[in-house]
Amino acid sequence: MSDASRTLPGPGAAPTGRRGPDRDRRTAAPSHGFLARAAAVTAALTVAGAVLGLVRDQTFAHVFGADTDTDAFLVAWTVPEVAATLLIEDGLALVLVPAFSLAAVRRSGPAALVHQGGPDRRTPAADPVRALVAATLPRLALALTALAALLVVAAPALVGLLAPGLPRPGLAVDCTRLTATCALTFGLAGYCSAALRGHGRFLAPATIYVAYNTGIIAVLLAFGARWGVRAAAAGVAAGGCLMVAAQVPPLWRGMRRTARPGTRWRTPRAARSATGERAPKERTGALRLAMVAPVIVFALARQFQTLIERHLAAPLPAGAISHLNYAQKVAQMPMVLSLMLCTVTFPVVARALAAGETERARRRVEGDLLVAGAIVLLGTAVVIGCAPQIVELLFQRGAFGPADTAATAAVMRVYALGLLAQTMVGVLVRSYFSAARPTWYPAATMLACLVVTAAAGAWAAPAWGARGIAAANALGIAVGALALFAGTGRRSVGLPRRRVGGELLKLAAAGAGATGACWWCAARFTGPAAAITAGSLAALLCFLLLARAARVRGFAPLALLRLLSRPLTRRLRNAR
Repeated sequence: MSDASRTLPGPGAAPTGRRGPDRDRRTAAPSHGFLARAAAVTAALTVAGAVLGLVRDQTFAHVFGADTDTDAFLVAWTVPEVAATLLIEDGLALVLVPAFSLAAVRRSGPAALVHQGGPDRRTPAADPVRALVAATLPRLALALTALAALLVVAAPALVGLLAPGLPRPGLAVDCTRLTATCALTFGLAGYCSAALRGHGRFLAPATIYVAYNTGIIAVLLAFGARWGVRAAAAGVAAGGCLMVAAQVPPLWRGMRRTARPGTRWRTPRAARSATGERAPKERTGALRLAMVAPVIVFALARQFQTLIERHLAAPLPAGAISHLNYAQKVAQMPMVLSLMLCTVTFPVVARALAAGETERARRRVEGDLLVAGAIVLLGTAVVIGCAPQIVELLFQRGAFGPADTAATAAVMRVYALGLLAQTMVGVLVRSYFSAARPTWYPAATMLACLVVTAAAGAWAAPAWGARGIAAANALGIAVGALALFAGTGRRSVGLPRRRVGGELLKLAAAGAGATGACWWCAARFTGPAAAITAGSLAALLCFLLLARAARVRGFAPLALLRLLSRPLTRRLRNAR
């Protein structure tokens, strides 16, 4: 085999550089301190973005309330919701993070040399990162531009498909055409995020939702009175541009950097002209159709649950879609926070599997699942126990009245029942796709989940309205989570299902007790802020006591606290 064929490993291949002590430390496993700091920074910025998202929703609710206009905008909001899942959170990330992780490992190792006509004539090979970007970014940008143009043209048909019988379809079409631009901007933002995270850089990717919500709020406040809900749609377009702008500078600096002092890489075109070869197929092997297609189907199937909700809620009384939207946004916050550690450890799992270190990847996924499960169950207890107070504190002002608060809180409590399952799906699917090899099992699982959600929602919506739709969502995602958990034995990292399942059941029991304590304490107070504070403290104390009494293995909340506090403890010890 020639040196040219070893320039970049194929999917799942191990790095070819030496593994001795002189290896570049960037290719080694990240320390617990680095993971803790990265997770803390990511969580802090994600919380900031979520808070701005709540401010955005508060502003939207205050100005427009919950009526036919807001329902029209929320149908258009489906486009950025699907685009965020497909292009930022699940779709592109599940393909590109492993690909960029492998390229970063190759870049950090010794420079690969390409034979040029004889044993004594060699030239440096193409920079693996630049080669990957050159092979993927232009085509991706062209495809995303075409997709955005198609959405603009097909907006009337799309609105008719998503929400038949909508009172103001023309307004929904206008908003959809404005939000269609996010097909391009979100795709570019997701590409930049995957490239930076694959190189162990998490600061800029964590700021994208801060930039996004800032853009929406600014446009909404500046033009809301003049343009109506169209201002919110224009804010989506502006926010998407800010997401890209926040990541381009650090990505550009990373592209110009060479991995080792003295290493000189050729650009992909120069390397090909020096050797007379065409671009090796293995350089883009991780992004071939057989790998990308299952990820796209998985991401779309997962997001289609929201589309089914909108479709089933369209014939319901005015405001039903808005109540579902507000309930979903608030209830998902514990899940978003619980997955922050997984966002940081995803490249770690990808590199471990690429190097053949399956046991290290398994331990990482098992730990992530227990920590994320503990966080989301504690958050679920607060969401269910304090639902009316949370909605009242966040939204009840202006056009959003007590009736909207009661309806949204009822839906939010039902929706929260599926938060653990959603977290399990988010953790487990990364273990399936980290190996950068084709697998259709997660996609098939989500399609089955979609069928369950649609069937249960069609049966429950006429009887229970928006609450029935939320229950169908929780049931469908629970089926998907159980199927992914059952399939980890042969298709993924091989989790010990009996042991991990037992620990999750213990945590779920602790979460149920914490929910009861939170509900009881919150009901003792009249003010929403005091009720939320008392209920949260009661839930935290009860959860900790019950989890400790159940002897949860490793006791995930305390393990996470120790992980986060370890760098500070080390500094204090050194200061002495």
